[in-house]
Amino acid sequence: MSEKYPQDFLDLLNSIEEKRPRTVIQHILKHGYITSQELKDEYGYNHPPRAVRDVRERGIPIETYRIEGTDGRKIAAYRFGDPDEAKNILSKSAGRTVLSKALKQALIEKYGARCFIYLEAMDENVLQVDHRIPYEIDGEKDEGNLEAFMLLSPSANRAKSWTCEHCDNWEIKNAEFCLSCFWAYPEGYDHVANMKQKVITIVFTGDEIEDFNRLVEQSGIDGAQALIKRIIHEYFENVDCGNHGK
Repeated sequence: MSEKYPQDFLDLLNSIEEKRPRTVIQHILKHGYITSQELKDEYGYNHPPRAVRDVRERGIPIETYRIEGTDGRKIAAYRFGDPDEAKNILSKSAGRTVLSKALKQALIEKYGARCFIYLEAMDENVLQVDHRIPYEIDGEKDEGNLEAFMLLSPSANRAKSWTCEHCDNWEIKNAEFCLSCFWAYPEGYDHVANMKQKVITIVFTGDEIEDFNRLVEQSGIDGAQALIKRIIHEYFENVDCGNHGK
């Protein structure tokens, strides 16, 4: 299918040598598109948005859309965008600028070396800088505006990327919608990727790991969340009863 692309665009595609973005590019050249399911099942990439982002960061325009997967559910699919976009260095789809070490250090100095999602202190070498509103939705931001960025652990960054890519707003690209989302502003939000939810992420470390093990022993890993919710609910019921008794 490569004959439909201009030669200069093909030259750019074939100049990418890094394994992960090249895998995505060559599959699209051969088949016209690649799905998140194919990235997982055929190539072993358990985080498809990261693989696709690698392509975008090389200046290749990529479009995301939805198709029906083998199980009948809608899944993400990716194809090349307008080849002319690759020539426009100001285009959002032409690849984002690598965020600087100075930006990361400024965020650490302001907020501390902690993940904005898990609220846990971490080795600053592990933390990653991310746009609060995904780059693919709102474009590049001035690094002088620290409010536009956040610090994330690798696992939180992967979870955010996956959730954002599967949110309806990924295609609508309404930046204002993201302003009230947990994944952009966990310190004050109204929804989680358009779902009316509230989230508390509990991380167990040190001696707390024994508490986690006992929790799992009592409720099983699938029932741990329900048990925590029940304990909280019973606590506030007791507090309310105590207040009424005064």
